[in-house]
Parts: sequence; structure tokens; C-alpha cells
Amino acid sequence: MRERIRQIEAVDRICHGALAFGVAGIDARLPLGGLALGALHEVAGGGNGAIDGAAAALFTAGIMARTSGKILWCVTRRDLFAPGMAQAGLHPDRVIYAEVGDEKSVLACFEEGLRHGGMAGVVGEVAELSMTASRRLQLVAEQSGTLAIAIRRWRRTAEASDFGQPTASVTRWRISALPSAPLPVPGIGRSRWLVELIRARAGECADFIVDACDDQGRLALSTELADRSAAAPYRRVA
Repeated sequence: MRERIRQIEAVDRICHGALAFGVAGIDARLPLGGLALGALHEVAGGGNGAIDGAAAALFTAGIMARTSGKILWCVTRRDLFAPGMAQAGLHPDRVIYAEVGDEKSVLACFEEGLRHGGMAGVVGEVAELSMTASRRLQLVAEQSGTLAIAIRRWRRTAEASDFGQPTASVTRWRISALPSAPLPVPGIGRSRWLVELIRARAGECADFIVDACDDQGRLALSTELADRSAAAPYRRVA
């Protein structure tokens, strides 16, 4: 049935291939065996706090790090930490930052960057993303073959409810920071995230506990827990 749905949805759609995560458990959940290129994807933090928001940005940076070429990153706030993004594999020399005054301008810059066709990827940070706006971004991304990621960021808790509304994005991800894996000696281990694939067009939803991006933008399944569907449920402590 899933294969039939994928065939129906693929009618008149241009396929530009996929960017694999290199983690078999994650890639197996995605119809193309990776993140579809020439498509719009959404990423959000698991909570309203800065820590989960930073995890979402680093998850996105890791994806973009595994592409080749310049990245356009559209923002309204000057809070991206370039050294942190470099640790996730995305070198500052590859990023063009477009700081604009409001989210309407972010969407306009986002669309223009995709339409340009010379970027490896375009990122836009927005709180709200309507079906109309997402359709425009998806169509332009499909035409140009550029990878598009909308990072959903909210200034107020009430705005987070918009993330549950339908959009034209191909996948939707939610990233939450977890405690680092314990080390056999004193110190801080590699960061870990709960990665939730909460929507995948013609694919399956899933949760994964992963080690955060390394300096090449690559994730790794945690040695303690992989796919949470086969593990004891994890309970976050506020």
C-alpha cells in the first residue's frame, strides 16, 4: 500500500535523488533512502526552550554539511553560533546569512534563494508556515532541485501549536536534547538527541536516539538505544 501511495504521489513530480543520513535505521524509514533533494522539509525543537532549538539548528547544519556548495540561511535574529555549526560540519565559509526584519521577508528570501538554483541548500527560520507558503516553497525547490529546510522557531509557547497544522513539506522532524552518554572516565560525552520523524510523505514515522552530528555532519545511532519503538519508552524530566 505504501508503495502504491508513493507511485500516486510521484506523478508529475520531479525526482532529484536523496541525501542519505548514512544511518540504516533512519534511511530505511524514508521512501528514497534518504532526505529528498529538491524538496521542502521542516525541523523543530522538541520544546520551547533554547536547548532544543539549538539541537534543531545543529541537526539542520549537519544535513547541510553533507551537501556540496553554498548554503543560504535566512533569519530574523542574530543568535546562530557559527563555531557550533562548524562542529556539526558546516563551515562558516559555506554559509551566506540573510538577516531580514520579519518572517514575511524570511519567506520571500527563502523562495528567492531556492529560485536562484545556485545553492546547495536554503534554510529559513519561521514560526508560522501556512499551506500556501509551504506549497510555494515546495514547488520552487522541486523546480530548482535545491534542498529546502524550514526551521520552526517560536517566541511564545502558543505559537508552537502551528507546528501541528498540515503543510506541503515532504518530511517533518522534531529534535530534543538528551543527556550525554556516560563515559568510563570523568568528562562530558558526545551530545545525544531524540530525533522524531513525525511525518514522512509515503513513508513511516519513527523515533531514534542518536549521537549528535560529528564534524562531518554525520549522526550515529546511540549504542544504548536505537529505534525507540523496540525499546522501553523514554521519559523526559522537566
